[in-house]
Amino acid sequence: MKADRLLSILLLLQTRGQVSAPELAERLEVSVRTVYRDIEALSAAGVPVWAERGRHGGINLLPGYRTDVTGLTGDEARALFVLSAQGAHEALGLGDAIGSALRKVMAALPAPHRPAAERTSERILVDPARWMRAEASAGVDLGTLQSAVFADRRLELTYRHGGDERPSRYTVDPYGLVNKAGVWYLVADLDGAPRLFRADRMLLAAVAEDPVRRRPGRQLSEVWAGLRDRVERIPDEVAVRVRVHRRRLGLLLRIHGNSVLGPVRPVDEGEWTELDLGFRALPAARALLAFGGDVEVLAPPEARALLAGAAAEVVGLYAPDAAATAAGRAG
Repeated sequence: MKADRLLSILLLLQTRGQVSAPELAERLEVSVRTVYRDIEALSAAGVPVWAERGRHGGINLLPGYRTDVTGLTGDEARALFVLSAQGAHEALGLGDAIGSALRKVMAALPAPHRPAAERTSERILVDPARWMRAEASAGVDLGTLQSAVFADRRLELTYRHGGDERPSRYTVDPYGLVNKAGVWYLVADLDGAPRLFRADRMLLAAVAEDPVRRRPGRQLSEVWAGLRDRVERIPDEVAVRVRVHRRRLGLLLRIHGNSVLGPVRPVDEGEWTELDLGFRALPAARALLAFGGDVEVLAPPEARALLAGAAAEVVGLYAPDAAATAAGRAG
């Protein structure tokens, strides 16, 4: 454990040059006192590292000092070759770069770990896109969004919300980009409040001259976690009790499994099952019509009336006299 810690400290210092002892302690999940002991160990091993006390002090590494670090474990080597989102690299213009980087890492790996790393890239594939849904293409060049994120500049957006015909214009303070299930999102503050903007709904994006005005101490991961929880939380969900035939229970659970409230209760000697589903709004329960007579809504009465009305509309549309009327209009 200490060897891993010393290696982590060295890598951080090679990247940053100076890091405060409290930050190192937080990253490594140890005490500040342990960090100082580790610095003494590195110094005793010949690494030109020292500690500066005071308000602007920290742990320092001699500028220009580098070491060829190849102390990767077998698991670490395999982890590097499991690409969780291949499409993300291409979308960001980094498709060639990731391949080149992995070849360089492979060359630097200890020889015993190379076969396992090669097999990992050949045997494991992670596809983040959901079934039967095409990956959403960005409405604007992601390079523009990247430029604002890395240059710490504000972004001027022309954005169309879902269902709105007229686009809105915003000036936002970006934290970064997130790829969620094949969809790119910009995480940003709008008037000091966190917001999500889908890249495929952006009509125009321009990097402003003004520096970004993020809330102090907030990082992308923290802001994203809060926004994700807000989206996934179902406010005032409507509970709908349904009766499901066992031959369609598996399909229902695959489609609406995240909406199940409470236990699944077998009835009628196992032929039928009752369960409760939570919907964001009552009209969303119309999706149950896709199961035909194998799913019956039992309660509330408003949900039964809603599905009865929707079913009557479909029957009216496909009734023989309706078909004749439609043929007459076509003629």
